[in-house]
Amino acid sequence: MASAGIAVVGASLGGLRAAEQLRAAGWEGPITLYGDEPHLPYNRPPLSKEVLAGEAPPAATALRHRPSVDDVAWRLGTAVASADLTARTLTLADGSVHAYEGLVAATGVRPRRLPLAAGGPPRHVVRTLEDAAALGAELAEGVRVLVIGAGFIGCEVAATARKAGCEVTVVAPEAEPMMLAVGEEPGRVLRGRHEGRGVRFRMGRLVSELGAGCAVLDDGAEVAADVLVEAVGSVPNTEWLAATEGLDLTDGILCDAHLRIGGLAHAVAVGDVARFPNPRYGPVARRVEHWSMPADCAKHGARVLVAGLGGVPPLPPPPGLAPFAPLPSFWSDQFDVRVQSFGLPGVGEEVRLLEGEPGSGGGDVVYGYYVGERMVGVVALGGAKAVALAGRCRAELMASPEGAGLA
Repeated sequence: MASAGIAVVGASLGGLRAAEQLRAAGWEGPITLYGDEPHLPYNRPPLSKEVLAGEAPPAATALRHRPSVDDVAWRLGTAVASADLTARTLTLADGSVHAYEGLVAATGVRPRRLPLAAGGPPRHVVRTLEDAAALGAELAEGVRVLVIGAGFIGCEVAATARKAGCEVTVVAPEAEPMMLAVGEEPGRVLRGRHEGRGVRFRMGRLVSELGAGCAVLDDGAEVAADVLVEAVGSVPNTEWLAATEGLDLTDGILCDAHLRIGGLAHAVAVGDVARFPNPRYGPVARRVEHWSMPADCAKHGARVLVAGLGGVPPLPPPPGLAPFAPLPSFWSDQFDVRVQSFGLPGVGEEVRLLEGEPGSGGGDVVYGYYVGERMVGVVALGGAKAVALAGRCRAELMASPEGAGLA
């Protein structure tokens, strides 16, 4: 078996940032990053926009890394099949076994697929460089594109396809697009911006089956389609840990408030796969699939892991290190509209309009999300003015007492 060091399972943004932060935390030993894709870490948000539209080459997505990780080892193109957290070993899909001293789980998520019988239009997802290339080759003037799902990816792909001249229809079970992320009223405003550019929506509907050149909805209606894009959420990549007794993998990897897996001193999780309690929003453990989260997790998790190596659990966190309490943030570019958010709008009990006129069909609008009088999130839709106002609200969100008013 290979010599022990820190194994980072997952070689995307979270894995790269974890390696950098391990060095920053003082780890001088070996670091190996394991990834199932053949590529070095790259940026995924452009895949549904600039790369899909052919406006940026795939090489432009490559992530820069700090010189401190020039000496890390990369094992790419072969997935980790299983892990033994007691023996501290990894078994790869090729059968090789590798020992480790410390473990970072950064395996992220994969697209959820619909349980539909084969047949019908070509089906695509957008998660990898190869996915973006395959879908991009299909987008052309007059092509009928059916997007199933109206979250981040679904709305971004719809906008990109429409700009390419495609006829675009979005089907989703929610009342409004991006409703789970921003709520009903902001979602209605966003739908209006899309409809103004020619995107059609069939909200409150599901696809029940596929036919020749069409999809059949649950109300019996048929939607013509030459291309189908599945954007129906994600599945955390946790199967490689399934043999470990006692781990809660029901929605990602359940961690404590310091990102430790199962209370172990030698294992942490970072990024989309990590489910952890955030003291800002009470004791409920949540996964947060935002671009900023891998880097935030990596900084905290690296310090905890380096401090814990060689010890016997349960261990206290490094001296002076408070529980992990990040302020989530996301953005999404759709046509000329930027959706910018800070905080966690989904926990809000009341949505208040802070700026703009939602019924105007254009301009900037900003919403605040509250529990009592405490702001817990802000969402802006529009241009620079809206984004700037959301940024000013960020200071209020950062200053809010952690967990106040939240069960």
